[in-house]
Amino acid sequence: MRVYSGSDIGLMRDSNQDYCMTGEFSDHAVWAVVCDGMGGANGGCTASSVATETIAGILTEQYQDNLPPEDLRELMEDAVGQANLRVFDMSLKDPSLYGMGTTVVCAVAENGRYHFVHAGDSRAYLWHEGRMTRVTTDHSVVQELVTAGKITEDEARVHPNRNIITRALGVEPVLVTDYNTGALEEGDRLMICTDGLSGYFSDEELCGMMGEKDGDALVTALIEAAKQAGGSDNITVAVIAD
Repeated sequence: MRVYSGSDIGLMRDSNQDYCMTGEFSDHAVWAVVCDGMGGANGGCTASSVATETIAGILTEQYQDNLPPEDLRELMEDAVGQANLRVFDMSLKDPSLYGMGTTVVCAVAENGRYHFVHAGDSRAYLWHEGRMTRVTTDHSVVQELVTAGKITEDEARVHPNRNIITRALGVEPVLVTDYNTGALEEGDRLMICTDGLSGYFSDEELCGMMGEKDGDALVTALIEAAKQAGGSDNITVAVIAD
């Protein structure tokens, strides 16, 4: 099992407030963390980098092979929770960082299963037998409208409030996250991305791109597709391939 990732500033931003770290626990277990910061250039960059590095540090220090699923979930949620407190405390101590926060997707894939803990509108997808399934549900204003049947997915991508998220790491002392797990079969791919990619394409369009290339070439192609579609935001992608 391998993990590939890349991040790009895009075509219209002055800084890259996305942050991503990935790694391999073993030949059959990998991890990835993707964050999309908010709160101005300084705050957004700080929130995403501190959150990602904190989560990555806890995962790599405390992960053990063959952890029971409930223990792995607890480890991932604890890592995200500790990152939340660290970012929140920093925002209180430094006026220039007040109000900063970040989305987060924390992923572990091992032994034929995937595990996600997330908050915000960065996403995780599963590509299986040529079909794409969105594993996470956005914590955003437009997602609430889609769920209520008031707008369509296509309308959500261009809605004026599409950037308003309802959960973010670092803005409150306690963060409520969602957890998802499922089977990961041979040939499957997981994709984790910020809205700099997902905001431009339907799930069906992303599905088509997932089957065209492999490894680093796939990551590069996804980022370039987002830039060709407009590149108005930072673009970050991680792909886990079984």
